[in-house]
Amino acid sequence: MGHYITLATCVLNQWALDFQGNYERILESIRLAKEAGARYRLGPELEITGYGCNDHFYEGDTYLHSWEVLAKLLEDDVCQDMLIDVGMPVAHKNVKYNCRVIFFNKKILLIRPKMFLANDGNYREMRWFASWKKYRQVEDFYLPRLIQKITGQHTIPFGDAVVATRDTVLGTELCEELFTPDSPHIHQALDGIEIFTNSSGSHHEFQKLDTRIDLIRGATRKSGGIYLYANQQGCDGERVYYDGGGLILMNGEILAQGTQFSLKDIEVVTATMDIEEVRSKRGDQPSRMSQASMAPAYPRVYADLALTQDIFLDGQIIRPTDARPPFYHTPEEEIRYGPACWLWDYLRRSKSGGFFLPLSGGLDSCCTAIIVYSMCDLVCKAAKNGEKQVIADARRIAGEPPESTYIPETPQEFSGRIFHTCYMGTSNSSAETRARAKHLAEWIGSYHLDINMDSIVSGFLAVFQLATGKVPQYKVQGGTETENLALQNIQARSRMVLAYMFAQLLLWIRGRFGALLVLGSSNVDETLRGYFTKYDCSSADVNPIGGISKIDLRKFVKYSKTELGLDILQEFLDANPTAELEPTTASYVQGDEVDMKMTYEELSIYGTLRKVGKSGPFGMFSKLLHQWGHILSPKEIAEKVKTFFFYYSINRHKTTILPPSYHMSHYSPDDNRFDLRPFLYNSAWTWQFRRIDEGAEAVTRMAGENPVEGRVGGAAAKTG
Repeated sequence: MGHYITLATCVLNQWALDFQGNYERILESIRLAKEAGARYRLGPELEITGYGCNDHFYEGDTYLHSWEVLAKLLEDDVCQDMLIDVGMPVAHKNVKYNCRVIFFNKKILLIRPKMFLANDGNYREMRWFASWKKYRQVEDFYLPRLIQKITGQHTIPFGDAVVATRDTVLGTELCEELFTPDSPHIHQALDGIEIFTNSSGSHHEFQKLDTRIDLIRGATRKSGGIYLYANQQGCDGERVYYDGGGLILMNGEILAQGTQFSLKDIEVVTATMDIEEVRSKRGDQPSRMSQASMAPAYPRVYADLALTQDIFLDGQIIRPTDARPPFYHTPEEEIRYGPACWLWDYLRRSKSGGFFLPLSGGLDSCCTAIIVYSMCDLVCKAAKNGEKQVIADARRIAGEPPESTYIPETPQEFSGRIFHTCYMGTSNSSAETRARAKHLAEWIGSYHLDINMDSIVSGFLAVFQLATGKVPQYKVQGGTETENLALQNIQARSRMVLAYMFAQLLLWIRGRFGALLVLGSSNVDETLRGYFTKYDCSSADVNPIGGISKIDLRKFVKYSKTELGLDILQEFLDANPTAELEPTTASYVQGDEVDMKMTYEELSIYGTLRKVGKSGPFGMFSKLLHQWGHILSPKEIAEKVKTFFFYYSINRHKTTILPPSYHMSHYSPDDNRFDLRPFLYNSAWTWQFRRIDEGAEAVTRMAGENPVEGRVGGAAAKTG
């Protein structure tokens, strides 16, 4: 009856190069896993160093300190009598690899290097590591002397091998290897490996959790087996948020699922399974057995322990973990919790005293404020649950002395301590936006200021007039487009300067030390179009909504109105999006979509086709012929595409100065990592636009000659 097996997978909030903190979190996770009865513990990818070290992976110090941390783990009593799997970078024959190190009772059993590296989107692993290409092969790895003294070993296996215990076999996948078509678990399953482990550093993106779960369920449903998935959680120093979600599955069924958005630094997910169910599933598939009988063998490294245990333990019957359905957050909940957790990590690790937000009374800054309020709400709930690290961080950020017993109780109260908002109005601002900002600040509890900036703007204009003898005018006053744009930009840029002044001095005004982090509130669509002033108040320290579309932000505000019971949010939804940088007259009211010459819905489509669909101007035109051909003429579609690419290209340079933004959208134009494209274009797109015009003419002509066959989307509507 010794078929039951308890395994643990860990989600850790690691921080790049925080070797001491990372070590302590790893050790505590091992202790918790052992306490839960697990005999095997899995941790996230590169957990000893933190995943986001980037070019620090070139440095010898990073490898030295990794071995030093591993040495402390090998020697610690907590790490004995348990099979432990940790992640760290390893240099073998002067080649650097992203590795798993598996050890048991002060002996290293195997170093397993990553074979398929993540090198797209936010990932650049091939910049720092090589992939291991010697499938089912191992070599001797010569251990550093500090490890030899502990283990008594000089060499250990390094390569593509598996670990055999007395009663089962474990195989490793590392993050990207699950997403590749020819995943290692396929071949491991045919060779009799029953437990698959995946250590990951996977970031949050809209609805990405479904992709992970679908891949793991498919793998174990088809091949049979137990699958453990570990992931990092939190902001380890970059623009992405690792969203946890530890998983344990067997034969396609979820047995345990960890939280996706949490302020916990350590979460251990365990499950108890009857491993005979894996063997039973595999044994009734003759075609699988036929393939398995021909499968090449993996090198096996022996671990002298049994992972299974009797059904009776200490006089009690061990019960297996029941299967459960997956849990998914709605997109609106992902906006509420993901950026909030990211902001908390950024705030507590930057040693800042809170946030400062220019609150305009518009929808975007409203969303940013709600996200900060959600962060405060998460902090209060974690404090209520006794999370010691959260309480300690909250006390320090709120300016409490070390001996304080303060515990944040309500999000409004905590917000009043750490969140500072300011309405920065001018003569072009409306009473409605000022009132919306004031009422929202009152509800969320922020420390709010309301100022008028006309004297600052007038000061700049006075200097310009003194230097040039001329005074620019707005368009509605007879000025040119050049004058009109300059007058708008000076207001926006003045707000940025003033925001940083307030951020540096507001805590001093309140009798506290330190400074505030300035928050931006520019959405992904405006960034794509370049509809913002360079170095205006979007030039912040961090921007929690920089990767979220206007459409999704509107849905989030609707959700928040109901979920938070905040009726004032309807006013934000009803308001016309406007920058309020021009005078309003009886015949003119500035509007964002009019200024942009395109709608937010259109921008979302353009962004998806450009980035996800890999479409250039002509490719986008061709696809939109089929998508919009029933409502727009080919020439109208052509003009829309050309307008988008013109403004996108002349404003692309603005993306080079974007503040670090929470990555969430699959079509983010973030120039710093995710979207590597030129920032200086020939905005005429001479060849491309000519091909679009030729295509529009051809389709129009064909439609006129043969209205049935020539319709957009029909077989005859080809343009090249």
